[in-house]
Amino acid sequence: MQSKTKLLLLILLPVQIILIKIISFFPGFVERFYSNGIFIYTSKVLRYVFGWLPFSFGDLLYSVLIIMLLRFLIQKVFRKDMIWKEVLLDIGATLSIVYASFHILWGMNYYRMPLHEILKIDDEYTETELIAVSEKLITHANTLHQKLESNDSLAIKIPYSKEEVFEKTIPAYNQLNGALSSLNYHPKSIKKSLLSTPLTYMGFSGYLNPITNEAQVNGLILNYKAPTTSCHEEAHQLGFAKENEANFIAALTTMNYDDLYFNYSGATFALKFCLNDLYLRNEEKAICLIEKLRPGIRENYREVNEFWESYENPLEPIFKETYDKYLKANNQPDGMDTYSYVVALLVNYYKANPFVHR
Repeated sequence: MQSKTKLLLLILLPVQIILIKIISFFPGFVERFYSNGIFIYTSKVLRYVFGWLPFSFGDLLYSVLIIMLLRFLIQKVFRKDMIWKEVLLDIGATLSIVYASFHILWGMNYYRMPLHEILKIDDEYTETELIAVSEKLITHANTLHQKLESNDSLAIKIPYSKEEVFEKTIPAYNQLNGALSSLNYHPKSIKKSLLSTPLTYMGFSGYLNPITNEAQVNGLILNYKAPTTSCHEEAHQLGFAKENEANFIAALTTMNYDDLYFNYSGATFALKFCLNDLYLRNEEKAICLIEKLRPGIRENYREVNEFWESYENPLEPIFKETYDKYLKANNQPDGMDTYSYVVALLVNYYKANPFVHR
């Protein structure tokens, strides 16, 4: 009986893959019936179930799964009398369950309508438009830095704990609810990851557990990055699966909240995407714009780079390459190189909505 169930699950795996591929051609259907339908309710239920826990249940779940995998390898794979049929059935049945759970609980969001269509803005921009937005962001970032620190050479230190940042993201999202009605963030389910040290060595600031819908933030990252990282992971929770769209929403949320530290984190976050993109198009112009930044802003950028450099290791590129392939397999053809679309959203959003300096 157990073997028949495993065989059925194995047969259903290719059926699921084909079905998801067909559905991916209908983003309007996914947007209406999944992202703004089923997912709204399932994600809230998961956040109610796991959000109140003071620790990450998802991290514990991953730890248990790793132990179970090792146990499976020792008991069934690394043995002289390995039975291939049983091993393949076990692997196929497990993959089938994981594949179904991933897409039902969150993964279908990869195939929803592109964010520029939801916002009704363009997805193309000129170098002139990019420079114009970059200059506005530089002015904005310089102004915020000056308000927060009179010494133009000092980096901004955000005086909040990670938990305080998490609490502030709730009103931050509510404040942005007018721009995107689906951004009502309640209840919250965001925590410091129990696996922060491994995450850091892998090169990640956080992640969303698609099964428990818990947002995990790397507890070791600099507090300067905590607002944008938290809002980024919460954007994933709210159904914006693509990295570039989550980055845009994180920038927009932090820049529009009534908190200067959030504004600074968001403005410098958005600016870095713009400058990186401009550097690829016009290196000389990008360098000229960078020189307009107050030295303290450049110091914040330097501190972040130094943090990640201090954890560099031979395995990090492997993890990054694996994640890049994962993104490409999930409707993100550019993988981790998503600057241009983030910038397209920023440029065209601020072209349609006047830039407000706080």
